Amino acid sequence: MASAAHSIHRATTADLLALPAEDRFHEIIDGELVRKALPSFRHGAAQVELAGDIGAAYGPRARGRGPGGWVFATEVEIAFEPHQVLRPDLAGWRRERLPRPPGETPVTLRPDWVSEILSPSTKQNDLFKKLRIYARNQVPHYWILDPDVAVLWVYRWTAEGYLLVHTAEGQERVRAEPFDAVELSVQSLLGDDDAPDSPPDASSVP
Repeated sequence: MASAAHSIHRATTADLLALPAEDRFHEIIDGELVRKALPSFRHGAAQVELAGDIGAAYGPRARGRGPGGWVFATEVEIAFEPHQVLRPDLAGWRRERLPRPPGETPVTLRPDWVSEILSPSTKQNDLFKKLRIYARNQVPHYWILDPDVAVLWVYRWTAEGYLLVHTAEGQERVRAEPFDAVELSVQSLLGDDDAPDSPPDASSVP
């Protein structure tokens, strides 16, 4: 039995890259190839809204609308460990750490912020397994958005692990680290806000 247990293959980047490009919508979690769930409309819309709101104030094209200083990517493969290659819904790097787009696949530079938008079939991975991987690799900020219950959880890395620093629900407006120049509400990210659209509020930035 012991020899059989030791013979179990744990997936690596090579296994991921061996998949056909058109079918490579996978992650490696604890050595297992896991296919990511196809996003629902609300999931996809929230991903676009969150990237747009934060990117407008912090991305390379902020141009005075916010502090800038960040580079963002969606669904990019990031190798955290030999048997842990994840595809966060959104990831961000401080520009001083990533001055130009990396040419490698997967990316090996640890992001400074990641966000996952929960899907029913994979939410346990985002809430537990991936949280542990991000914490172990000291990703400074982790956001989790749950479209089903309209809640945003904001975590900050500490030496003891992730600390939940904010929970935002429904129409509650929040300025969440590390992007506190932008005021967000969960319902607006999910397309449920009846208020007219407005650009991200970065008026508090000196």
